[in-house]
Amino acid sequence: MLQQFFTSIPKWLYFLLILVAFELVADILAKQFAISGKYVFALLSIVGFIAANTAWLISLRTGAELGKGAVLFSVLSAIGAVIVAVLIYHEKVSTYQIIGLVLGVAAIAFLSIE
Repeated sequence: MLQQFFTSIPKWLYFLLILVAFELVADILAKQFAISGKYVFALLSIVGFIAANTAWLISLRTGAELGKGAVLFSVLSAIGAVIVAVLIYHEKVSTYQIIGLVLGVAAIAFLSIE
């Protein structure tokens, strides 16, 4: 049953999730550069962003729709960024930011309706 679930997921979605993962890693490296000023973090961040955009290109090539994929990426990376900001960097999250994330999830739901 679990195997059937994973085989029913479109191939482009895997690449979109890889895109989000690389984007979050690149964001963390960029924040580390901002904190430390060490250029190695900046260079690694750039490499992460290039890897992320490569995954985006593959996602589009394997069937992702631009509108749905872009919204899905935006919301997932926003959720990930907020989690990283709160857990790693102890940043504050406002009520409006949480409302924005909830609306983003709602946008994904509405865009997924066929």
